[in-house]
Amino acid sequence: MTQTLDMSRSKASPVGEEKPRRFVFLLLPEFSQISFACALEALRMANGFDARRHFDWHVLSSDGAPVAASSGLAQMVDGALMELDRQDTLIVCGGDNIATHSTPQILNWIRREARRGVRVGSVASATYTLALAGLLTGKQATVHWDFHNAMAENFPAIDLLERVFAIDGQHFTCAGGAASMDLMLYLIERDHGRELANHVAEKMVYSAPRSPHHNQRLSLQLRAGKRSSKLTDAVEIMNANIEAPLTPSEVATSVGLSSRQLERLFRKHLGTTPKTHYTGLRLRKARDLMFQTDMKLSEICFACGFNSQTHFSKAYRASFGVSPSRDDGRFEPATLRMRSRAITMV
Repeated sequence: MTQTLDMSRSKASPVGEEKPRRFVFLLLPEFSQISFACALEALRMANGFDARRHFDWHVLSSDGAPVAASSGLAQMVDGALMELDRQDTLIVCGGDNIATHSTPQILNWIRREARRGVRVGSVASATYTLALAGLLTGKQATVHWDFHNAMAENFPAIDLLERVFAIDGQHFTCAGGAASMDLMLYLIERDHGRELANHVAEKMVYSAPRSPHHNQRLSLQLRAGKRSSKLTDAVEIMNANIEAPLTPSEVATSVGLSSRQLERLFRKHLGTTPKTHYTGLRLRKARDLMFQTDMKLSEICFACGFNSQTHFSKAYRASFGVSPSRDDGRFEPATLRMRSRAITMV
């Protein structure tokens, strides 16, 4: 049986003279529960500080019915799509299969509210929804790293960052997960001051909030447990040159090392060679594009720096144990299926 959680609007009366600022959460089916909960709890914990109610919230679904999260738990809501107040802040909460759930009804409603002056943002994969609605063209934005490659291919006019959250004018985007706390603390400090933001951070036992400049993923040094700026630089150069790969010798020269020194560095800290690591980066991007875009295999092959599909298929099979044409995505963690049907539906 599906369990229903009641985390809809708070029913207490406002305290003080200043009207509480209202946040409206639109939950798309299969939304990320942690992303939503972290954002909502930050608002809840702010209320009561300084004997005042600082925030109200309203939770919506497209039809007013409870929404099942990606975990399967159902979330109660306060109503269906409605006209918002211009002072509201709308946060679209996404998760799995975001292309399917970004329906024309949802997109048209988001566009309408944005035109009316409502501040609009997203958490987790809902960056894709805002992009489909046309709100992010020419703007800086971010999305969960699992969906970054697909977003970059499908929306080249967006300045896509790998940060925990990004704010550009009236619109903001967040990678989701715990980054929702970082976003809300930033907004709380900007709108109400550092003292309130610090109070909320302490209530959430979150001692090191991150700024918009923080990257989503752990640095290579932290993941490897080592400190080597040359290694970090080399990997960054590889990541920046996927479509037109450099030779190991060119990478070594770029970081001021000989080819032999670079190979020693990779073997010591990563247990592999520069060539093998570089190929792995390109193949992981290729797999992302296979399952998150509508690109043909031939296009993916060249987008990831392989000169022939034969070479690409051989390397892919060696890495993943199956040819790209037979890979059914059983072990693919990302579920953002940006097929042409979803992309062209607007």
